[in-house]
Parts: sequence; structure tokens; C-alpha cells
Amino acid sequence: MSIVVTAATGQLGRLVVEALLARGVPAGDIVATARKPETLADFAVRGVVTRFADHDDPASLTAAFAGTDRLLLISGNVPGERVTQHRNVIDAARAAGVSLIAYTSIPRADRSTLLLAADHRATEVLLAESGLPHVLLRNGWYFENYTAQLPTHLEHGIVGSAGEGRISGAPRADYATAAAAVLATDGHAGAVYELGGDAFTMTEYAVALSAAVGREIHYTDVPPAQYEQILVGAGVPAPFAAALADADRGIADGELFVEGSDLEKLIGRAPTPLTEALAALS
Repeated sequence: MSIVVTAATGQLGRLVVEALLARGVPAGDIVATARKPETLADFAVRGVVTRFADHDDPASLTAAFAGTDRLLLISGNVPGERVTQHRNVIDAARAAGVSLIAYTSIPRADRSTLLLAADHRATEVLLAESGLPHVLLRNGWYFENYTAQLPTHLEHGIVGSAGEGRISGAPRADYATAAAAVLATDGHAGAVYELGGDAFTMTEYAVALSAAVGREIHYTDVPPAQYEQILVGAGVPAPFAAALADADRGIADGELFVEGSDLEKLIGRAPTPLTEALAALS
């Protein structure tokens, strides 16, 4: 059995390859693809197969997926281009005879009102129409969405529009471990996994971060339109600022709170707590 990990140079993709190796999947059975496969040299020296694949180049995808069995489609990060790119991957996987596609989606993508969910919902429809066996990994929020902003939070505090909405988060590595479990074991075709871990409000996040760094950090809640303008003023491109402000609007409405224990079941342990992830920052 061979397993393709797309976008393997990305933060999640690299962690999935590492998780597959940690599970004991032979390195030669893992195919890591990227636009610049030379950046995967560290995996290549460990025996992982590396191949060129450009999601805008269908011919490269067909060649990259040849002879493989299972494929992880990690969602693209360019709004407006993702659905076309995902269609190219799905078509190439079908042509290559891939037996299972796993796709990294967003919680309740089929009914979410988040702007960020639209491309995921469209991709889920493409997968359903493809006739290929597939599994949906509806990943909740990454802790890194916030911890990566630590310098800003330390200097200016935390601003957002999430209200008292609860966010079911986990570190990116936990979601990678879940993906590896699905790719390396049987019985997942047709499954929809709603994945999320430790639930917290942004006020609770600020309290936990304060304890981790040893100084008081406050969360300030503002209306979504104001938050969007703050982001634009900080240099965030307008379309992305709108999506981020809308995501906070959705958080306030409960759209990133995930019920159930799918993540725990897939990784075989409790998801990493927020406090543990924050403690690792100090």
C-alpha cells in the first residue's frame, strides 16, 4: 500500500509524513508531493518518495499519483483557486486508480455559514460526485492560529469578534496524527470525522496565555466590521481580513465548537490541552 501526501512541504503536510513514519509505515510506501520537491530532501534521505506535483498542472498530478493507493488532499490556501485545484487533484486521483481520498475540510462544512467553508463545501460535493471512496477530515481550529500571533498579543493584547463562543481546538500535530491513522488503517471510506479538541473562549485563551507567559494579557471583543478594519490597518489583505472577521462572527455563533470525540478516537488519546500547548511556548 502506498500513500500520497499532497502539499507535503506545508506545516500540516510535513507533520502527516512524520506521523506516518511514526506509525511504522515504510518510508518507501509514502509519496510526498510538492511544487518544489527539492525542499523535501530531508524526507528523501530517509527513504520517502518525493515527487513534483503542481495542483494547477493536471499532467504533473497524474504522474505524481501513479501507482499509489491512498491520497491525502490537504486543502489549498489560495481562495478563489482552491476548488479548481482540488478538482484537478480528484480527477488525477481517479485516473490513477487511487482507492481512497482523505480531505482536510472544516467543521460541519455542509451547513456552515463561514466564508471559509464555501470552498470546502464545494470540494466535498466534488468528492461525492467523483464516485471515489473518500473520507472527510473536518479539522477544527488549530491552536497555532493564535499561538503564531504571540508577539502581537504580547505587545498589543488580543482583539477579536468571537464573543463568548467556544472554539474546539488542537495543535496541528494532533490533526496530522488523525490523518495518518485514517491513511494507514482500513474502514474509513464514507466516514465524516468532525475533529476538535480542547474547547475555550477567547477570554479563557487570554487567561491561559497570561498564566503561560507570566504577565496579564486581555482579550478585547469588538464588532466584526471593526475587527476587519483593525486587521486591514495591520496590513492584512482585505479579502483575508474579511474572512477572518467572519470566522470570529461564526465562532460567536458556535460554528467552531465541535461535539463528540472523533479526534480522540482517531489519535488514541485525549487531544493535547490548550494549557500544555501554551506552556511549550515559554
